[in-house]
Order: sequence, then structure tokens, then C-alpha cells
Amino acid sequence: MTRLYEREAQSISKLAHLRFYPLAVKGGVRATLIADDSRQLLDFAASWGAASLGHSDPRIRAAVDRALSDQAGASYLSSANLATVQLAEELLGLVPSRAAGRIWFGHSGSDANETVARIVVAATGRPRIISFAGAYHGGTTGSAAVSGHPSQALAKAPGLTLVPYPNIYADGEEAAEKALAQLDRLFAGTVPPQEVAAFFIEPIQSDGGMLVPPVGFFAEIERRCRKHGILLVSDEVKVGLGRTGRLHAFAHHGIEPDIVVFGKGLGGGLPISAVAGSEAIMNFAPAFSFQTLHGNPVCAAAALAVLEAIKTDRLAENAAKVGAHLLMRLKALKQRHALIGDVRGQGLAIGIELVTDRATRAPAKRQTAMTVYRAFEYGLVMFYVGVNSNVLELTPPLTLT
Repeated sequence: MTRLYEREAQSISKLAHLRFYPLAVKGGVRATLIADDSRQLLDFAASWGAASLGHSDPRIRAAVDRALSDQAGASYLSSANLATVQLAEELLGLVPSRAAGRIWFGHSGSDANETVARIVVAATGRPRIISFAGAYHGGTTGSAAVSGHPSQALAKAPGLTLVPYPNIYADGEEAAEKALAQLDRLFAGTVPPQEVAAFFIEPIQSDGGMLVPPVGFFAEIERRCRKHGILLVSDEVKVGLGRTGRLHAFAHHGIEPDIVVFGKGLGGGLPISAVAGSEAIMNFAPAFSFQTLHGNPVCAAAALAVLEAIKTDRLAENAAKVGAHLLMRLKALKQRHALIGDVRGQGLAIGIELVTDRATRAPAKRQTAMTVYRAFEYGLVMFYVGVNSNVLELTPPLTLT
């Protein structure tokens, strides 16, 4: 344990800690982290995907320096600033027409999803929300209330209904049909669709186990939403903005959400999130959801630099290419190691599920924790996810080569 890690233990609360090993970082360059003991580690986590361009990217640094040199206030709460207007205009040009109305800015995916959960109910007058079992939409009270991860079960909102997220590895090719059938039964019974304001989706269920749904599943979800006037919300916080090999993760499914939520990688390591939706929804009520530093011009400037880099460096294409190579190599490893039950993902959003028995698919929770710790000892930073804590998650910077 390094000196910095020991100092932290004596001064900083553990309420926001999710630790896997004693890592203390003093710097980083691209996909390399420099630990407090001067060890260099390959970063395959990117701070849960937030460091989308890696570390110390010169374009982000230059954008932040310019914004700080002539700082236009601290937020957009009571005055407009150029950086947030430019960022909003840029995002409106990237989302489907259904969502290209207005942009709301926050600090994180959590406050963004909480805002969406509140506004869809208020604007539609419908009291219910649907999301998936295993879903993680954030750590605030309101975002946890519409999540389905078992670790947040006590936070579940009274009007929330959870449906199964298709898990092909666990349930086979019929997983999607079973999930849709359950949704239809709910609509025909205890969850009248005319009472549902919105359906929250994750195009890849990352914290639930990096689950990739079968082709056509979300098209069927979208069809039901359109039939019943339910708003379709795509949570792109962790897997959006190029990570899956497409600019938007929902683009793999040929759907057009009504609301798109961005976070994590949008700021390239700085705290900013965004929600895109129709003017009617996003302008429903002034001062409906705000914090003092929302719309911070420095963070917005960083986000503009990130979007420009994704476009000019063709980082979505890079994620597709490098991710395909990683998947190929990992699937080859699966053939040699019985502990690996499944390898799945899109682009640079990859999950490796570890099991103690391939026949029963029993989760290898202890071995998963040991694996990430051993990887750390060897110089690789990665974390694990999943409702059973047995899926190694790889979300390296999009600049990985």
C-alpha cells in the first residue's frame, strides 16, 4: 500500500469508494496510469469509461486552459455562456430528430437520469416507468429509484416496473422472446401501458454484466413504445459516444430514442452530463432541475474538445477495429481456460464472464475478484461488474491502439 493510499484512508470518507485493489494515481498519459509508487499500469478501465480520450490529452488541456483564461461564469443557471450553447448545438446535431429539441446539462449520468425520471412523469402525467432488471442508471436517489441492479433494490420507486434484460449466455436465443412476452403480459395486466411515461434502456447493460441484447430486441421495444405513446429513453452514459464502434450505442439497433442521456466520456474526465429531448419535454418547466454548477463553461469546453476528437480521429471506427481484435484474442483464451464462460461486447465495451462450471454457469465471484487483483499486480487496471460480480469489464480509452 502506497503512502498516498494510506493518507487517503486517514482523511477521505469511504462513502463514495468502490475499490478493488490499493491503486493510488499521480498521473497518466493516454492509456497509461502512473501510480504513486511510479509504477506504470495499462488502463483498461478509463475511470469507468469517463476518460474517453485517455489521460492528459492535449486537446482537452488546451480547451480547459482557454476556458479558464477568460472564464464565463461558473454555470448556465442564471446567465448564458458560449461554451454550453456551442456544446448544445453540437449535440443537437448528433442525436435523432425525435430527441433534437433542447439540451439539459448536469454533472454526471446519475443527475441526468434522475432529471429524466422526474421530467417524463411530470410532463406526461403518467406515473409509471419501466426499466430492466440489472440496470444501473445512477447513484442518486432519483436515478437509483429507476434502476434494476440488485445492489439498489431498496431504492426502487413505487411506480417502477422491471422486466428481464435478455441474457443469451444464461438463457439462450429465446431470451429476448421471453422478455418481450413478460412485457406484454404486464401491459395486459398490472401495468396498463397508458400509465407508463417512459421506458429506460441501456443498449448494452454494462453494470449488469456487459450484456449485449440480440438483434431486433430493441426494435420490438421501440414498436411497443410507439404503439402506447411511451417515451423511449436511451442511457448512453457508459457505452455511448463511440465506445461500441458507433457514435451512439442505440444505432446498432436501428432505433430512434425520444430522449438520449450522455455522461462519463462526454467530458473526457471532467464532470459533465447531458440530456437531449424534444422541446416540449425539455422546456416543460423552468428551474425544474438544476444545481449551481450545471452548465459549467470549463467542463463544456472540455466536452467540445472530446466530440471534436471523436470525429476527427475517427475514434468510433478505432473502437470497432481494436475491440474486434480484443474480442478475437479473448475468445481464443476462452478455448484454453475453463474459467472463462463467455466473452461478449461491442467495440471497446467488453465483458468476460467467469464461471466455476461451464455446464451450470455458476458464477466465479471469488475468482473474479482475485483476477482483477492479480491483473493489478501485473500492471493492468480493470474492474468487474455483473449482478453476480463475476464479469471482467474492459472499457479502455477510445484512443487505444
